[in-house]
Amino acid sequence: MADTTRSVCTELASLLSAHGWVLATAESCTGGQIAAACTDLGGSSTWFDRGFVTYSNEAKCEMLAVDANLIARHGAVSQQVAQALATGALEHSNAQVSVAVTGIAGPTGGSDAKPVGTVWFAWATPAGTHSECVRFAGDRAAVRNAATLHALTVLRDRIQNITA
Repeated sequence: MADTTRSVCTELASLLSAHGWVLATAESCTGGQIAAACTDLGGSSTWFDRGFVTYSNEAKCEMLAVDANLIARHGAVSQQVAQALATGALEHSNAQVSVAVTGIAGPTGGSDAKPVGTVWFAWATPAGTHSECVRFAGDRAAVRNAATLHALTVLRDRIQNITA
């Protein structure tokens, strides 16, 4: 794990532990990298509950109860699906906080409307749900690594704002 990601995870762990909250992840394009980054830290079982890798549309529907019609209307890479993933992660875990990621890491799969590097995020905390779309440059590994760091950084920042 990169030093920056480790640092963000360490800060996130402290914030979650201070609140007595635990985290669940719902990942598509990152394929479990967010969960792996979290569980690379010793003691993560006190603040990390579980990670869902819902790469296929069927997995999104079966594991996290994302409505198939939502995917059909908006596409798997959309604000609506990212939010449904974040909500589903909370509903199917013991967590109070979740992060969800769905995107197009490439090198194929992009379109004019959703080019390679497009990633939708959603973060659910006791303060509410926030979503954001970011387009990352680079190859598949770069997109996945950048999405992992972004997901964790924004979650850390959102929790810091709750405590402020």
